[in-house]
Amino acid sequence: MAETIGNGYRRLFQIRLLHHYWLDEAATVFDLIPSQAKREERLLSYDMRPFLALTPTTATEKLLQGLGCVYKSIASGCMVAAPETTVIPDDAILEFIVTVQHPAFHNYTALTLRPQKIYEIFYQPEEKTYRYKENVPLLSNLTGASRGTGAGKSLFLSTEIPALAADDKVEALVISGTTLLQLTGDQPGAGTHQLAPQAANLPVFVNQADLPAIVPPAGLVGAPARGILLTGQIPDPVFALIRLAPVRPTDTDFSFIDATGHAKVSSPVFDIRFKSRSTIWQYFDKSSGALISAETDPLPLTYYGNAGSKQKPSEGVVKAVKSGDRITQLVSEIFI
Repeated sequence: MAETIGNGYRRLFQIRLLHHYWLDEAATVFDLIPSQAKREERLLSYDMRPFLALTPTTATEKLLQGLGCVYKSIASGCMVAAPETTVIPDDAILEFIVTVQHPAFHNYTALTLRPQKIYEIFYQPEEKTYRYKENVPLLSNLTGASRGTGAGKSLFLSTEIPALAADDKVEALVISGTTLLQLTGDQPGAGTHQLAPQAANLPVFVNQADLPAIVPPAGLVGAPARGILLTGQIPDPVFALIRLAPVRPTDTDFSFIDATGHAKVSSPVFDIRFKSRSTIWQYFDKSSGALISAETDPLPLTYYGNAGSKQKPSEGVVKAVKSGDRITQLVSEIFI
């Protein structure tokens, strides 16, 4: 009789890229929609692939193949599975590239006004050119924040939302006390609007603290303050970089291997949450072009529902109102 060898697989981790433009119900954040059935239905219909792509770097792909792991693209992001018998090195680093697939993504996504410019700087001591891309988020399970405890604990790859800083720009998310606020203009003197009296009740959205500081070689002048170094593994179109480590000593819920190096029985699900853009909705007479009225506070742009009391704007162009170089307001113009 032929010998049969079984080799079962266990999920190592899952990454979900969830955009709240496609999930929220008007002004109600997806996580706070009262109906569990509606939340589940919304997730089942969600597909990030028309506007975002998530792919492993070449080095990560080779490492996963060498370990016998399986990478699978799914509607919400990706899933990686490992053979039950495989020992994952605890010093392994897995990197994934997020790229934008549709230009409309930038119209309805908060924190996208910061330019992601590429800098090429020749460094004489090494006779090589360093290439940096400005304002690219680095999202990691080593620095990600969480919400909740126990079975209801949610793991985010974004770092905790920070307090207000002097150089924050329009759409920056800040925590003041327990309150979650969003800037309606550029610092200094930026206005804010409240997203939640208790920040812990909302997800940890991608925020300005996810932009890593760039530390160039000594004597290299002209590098941007925040962003990432572009390499053969990280292509020019990168919008965000995901970096995962098997073990997080400070919070083992973020680890995806156990003490023996095998995939955990209960594998982590890592969330990346993109907040939809909020704007002041202004209503104009479509015949005369005259301003009819305007909302007092910014309202979120969402696919489902209407956060206002009149016609909602499309996902189209958002107007930045400026005073000099400083943005003071984001506006959606609606002609009725």
